[in-house]
Amino acid sequence: MKDVVIMLNDFTTREPSAILADLGRRPRPAMKMGGAGMKMDGGKMKSGAGMKMPMKADLTDVQYDALLANRRPLSDPEVVQVTSGEVVRLRIINMTSASNLFLSTGRLAAVAIAVDGEDIVPLPGLRFELGVAQRIDLRVEIPRGEDAYPIIAQAEGTDMLAGVVLATARAAVPALSSRASKPAGALTNGQESRLRAARPLARKRVDRRLSLTLGGDMAAYVWSLNDQVWPKITPLEIKQGERVELSLVNRTLMTHPMHLHGHVFQVTEIGGARVQGAKRDTVMVIPQQTVKVEFDALYPGYWMVHCHLLYHQAAGMMTVLHYQGFESRSYDPLASMAEFARP
Repeated sequence: MKDVVIMLNDFTTREPSAILADLGRRPRPAMKMGGAGMKMDGGKMKSGAGMKMPMKADLTDVQYDALLANRRPLSDPEVVQVTSGEVVRLRIINMTSASNLFLSTGRLAAVAIAVDGEDIVPLPGLRFELGVAQRIDLRVEIPRGEDAYPIIAQAEGTDMLAGVVLATARAAVPALSSRASKPAGALTNGQESRLRAARPLARKRVDRRLSLTLGGDMAAYVWSLNDQVWPKITPLEIKQGERVELSLVNRTLMTHPMHLHGHVFQVTEIGGARVQGAKRDTVMVIPQQTVKVEFDALYPGYWMVHCHLLYHQAAGMMTVLHYQGFESRSYDPLASMAEFARP
């Protein structure tokens, strides 16, 4: 099987610090989400005073100049030579700062065989979802004859396209545009509900249940976990050897790809429905949804838990998982990450 690696990046000429500063100054609804004062009522946000407001998800909050695949725009893509009848494994990595993606294999029937480096029960399709920091392996078979096959990604909420072209030796490579005819809609986590781990966690009683409420103040562009903004956080405490359940409760109007360092978890519940889902290290939590995951506490230390939309992380959406009894005089996570704190 031939491996083809596709690294996807969103690109801008602007300095990240300037983007973050502008996000804090942009006119936005003065709505704070995540605390007890806001809740859902019939598809609308409802305040503690009873006022209802239409709920509309934000699909993106950073405007990029381009989406790139292996550092190249779709108007000048990398062309990977393949052979008629060959089986190819596409190893696709969402390396963007803030762009969840839709993937399309066009005329090539694909089978997803792994996510985040963990094998899954094969899932066939032509279109796949890939959140920031997630990875997916797709197996495709090149049809007989000479032809070219674009593999295309589109950023959620935008018309930006990127991709590579698989082409046989004598195929004509089509001209491609870096912009779609219309913006993409929202990722749904429908795909996540269908994923199944090829080697699931052993069945075991949950020893500790933790919860993280994903919140944000859109006007000030401050993002939080359990109403705490990094670095002023209280670590989540666990013990070595425990089976831990972590509930990710999204009270915001954006999808957050939530990432746990140092561990592989299994998705066990999405939107109230139990699943024996995929094992991975990054899971998307869409607006007003709860996702539950389980993992075994096997690696003592301090481990970061954060949203992988990097401007959300920089604006406070990060905390620490701490193994009880673990101490390190050489590492103080709160001090080392204080650079994320705003003055």
